[in-house]
Amino acid sequence: MESSTPTRVLIVANRTAATPTLFDRVRARADEGPCEFTLLVPDLHRSADPDSKEGGIILELAVPLLEQASGEHVEGIVGDPDPEAAVRALLAEQEFDEILVSTLPPRVSRWLSGDLPGRLRELGKPVSVVTTPEASRPLA
Repeated sequence: MESSTPTRVLIVANRTAATPTLFDRVRARADEGPCEFTLLVPDLHRSADPDSKEGGIILELAVPLLEQASGEHVEGIVGDPDPEAAVRALLAEQEFDEILVSTLPPRVSRWLSGDLPGRLRELGKPVSVVTTPEASRPLA
C-alpha cells in the first residue's frame, strides 16, 4: 500500500537552479510518488553585499521551471551564503525527508570540493547529488 503523505524534498542549488539536469531529476523524483519540493538558494553574494538580490533573482527564474518539471507548487527560499548553514537553519524550522544538492561539475564545484553533500548527510537525511555536465565544447 502506497503512502499518501508526500515526501518533502529540499533542493539546494544556486547557479544550477535553472538547469535542464535539475529539471530532469525533479521530474523523475516526482514520478516516483507524491512530493513537495522546496528550493533553497544560498545567496552567495550576500556576504559581500548585504543588499544582494541575487538569490531572489535565481528563485524568480527557477521556481516556475521547477513547478513545471514537478507538476506541483515549489516553495522558494533565499538562505545564508554558506550552504550548510542555510540548510541547518531551514531544517531547524521545517521538516524534510530528503535533500537534493544541485551543483556545478566537479572540476569547478566548490560545494563538491568542500564535500557539502557529505556534511549534509551528517544531519541524518538522505542526500543525493545532481551535477551539471561538463561543457562539451571549449568555452571562451
